[in-house]
Amino acid sequence: MANTNIEWLSMSDKSIVSKIGEYIKQQRLIQNKTQAIIAETAGINRWTMSKIENGEPISLISLIQILRALNLLNVLNIFEAQSQLSPLKLAKLAKKKRQRASRDSEMDKQNKSEW
Repeated sequence: MANTNIEWLSMSDKSIVSKIGEYIKQQRLIQNKTQAIIAETAGINRWTMSKIENGEPISLISLIQILRALNLLNVLNIFEAQSQLSPLKLAKLAKKKRQRASRDSEMDKQNKSEW
């Protein structure tokens, strides 16, 4: 089993670009597609595909186009911003949380049986 625990913080920018290139190449080969096919689908030059797979930097737009052509845009899910409530806001919401139910006299009148 491959080590999936990559120490991104200890890697140089060039090493990270290289890892991304390796990933793209691996996924392309799994899908049994050539660089030319992915490049055409992505609307980029084959040379750009070659660059990223060889660990050279490309533009962010080109990377997105490649991921789209490989049907891998889901890897970008990690960038989805999560809204977080402050501890003060959480405390206020908890305080407002209903503690007990109350009788609704209108509902009681409607549900009362004639027995």
